[in-house]
Amino acid sequence: MIVKVASALVAAVLAAGVTPTAVLAAGRDSTAWVPARDEQVSFVVEGTTTYGTLHVPARRRGERLPAALLLPGSGPTDRDGNQPPSLTPNTIRDLAAALDRDRVVTLRFDKYGTGRTGLGAWAGRPQDIDYPAFVRQAAAARDLLQRRAEVARNRVALAGHSEGGMTALVLAAQAPPRQRAAALIMSQPQALRLLDVLATQLHDQIGQLVEAGGLTEQEAEIIDRAIDVAVADLRGGRPVDTTTMPAPLAALFQSLAGPNRRFVITDDAVFPPDVARGLPPMPVLLTCGELDPQVPCHATDQLASVVGHRVVLPGVGHAMTTADGTLSPVLTRELSALRW
Repeated sequence: MIVKVASALVAAVLAAGVTPTAVLAAGRDSTAWVPARDEQVSFVVEGTTTYGTLHVPARRRGERLPAALLLPGSGPTDRDGNQPPSLTPNTIRDLAAALDRDRVVTLRFDKYGTGRTGLGAWAGRPQDIDYPAFVRQAAAARDLLQRRAEVARNRVALAGHSEGGMTALVLAAQAPPRQRAAALIMSQPQALRLLDVLATQLHDQIGQLVEAGGLTEQEAEIIDRAIDVAVADLRGGRPVDTTTMPAPLAALFQSLAGPNRRFVITDDAVFPPDVARGLPPMPVLLTCGELDPQVPCHATDQLASVVGHRVVLPGVGHAMTTADGTLSPVLTRELSALRW
């Protein structure tokens, strides 16, 4: 009878869409429990006000919970993991929801150039922004999270997706003792130098065009060589020759060599496996997606050899989701098993 009643209760809860933390709170004295909530927060970094969302699960009044700072991927990706209006996978928002089920406070924010934050102090001079500026912005967000009354200060993890995974790694390795991370989560992270990742992706696409009959092998060889020369010129601070590239590829490298050059070069200077060697002892979760064309699992081999562990997410692409658009159940299970 107990089993049947419990099963009926679980079914009713799932049908109503009630979160586990809400059920937990409902079963206790309501005066002693604070319901889950989202709070809009802001903080100032180097003259720019950064805006974000703090999510606090249901908790006992005065209770301090573990927390995680959530960092999104590359490009104009906002606090939810989206590049609206065309790309809205909600990677970071869904990650926050998964961590809520484990009663983890989360903070996600609009990094420079996205959402409500925008370019801020960089408006009018976006060519001056570099990758370390994004790391400093993330550090300020971490400091805010550690100061919150709802958070156990020594139980703040750093979690990032794609480029955000590399930023979490850099932040964890650079943190002074008082700001040391309690855990590190890198999901489909940028695990190699930026221009190496880009060149590999482009060479793969050129190869696919050859197989499909869109290019001859001779044409592909010319383009492949132009890509390698362009990468070397970017790293060497030289002008980039795009004359032998197809128009879309030429436009890409002109952008990399133009207004985005400072960011590209400073991001490319980071080799994640070397950074990982400087990590203090902490729990680390590194994942890769079985179907991810942007960060294929083999691209994380060197990083995995340093951190000593990697979880392959079956049936998952770069967005951490399975074919039905939901967050990988293997990822959510690994998150629940990671204690900090």
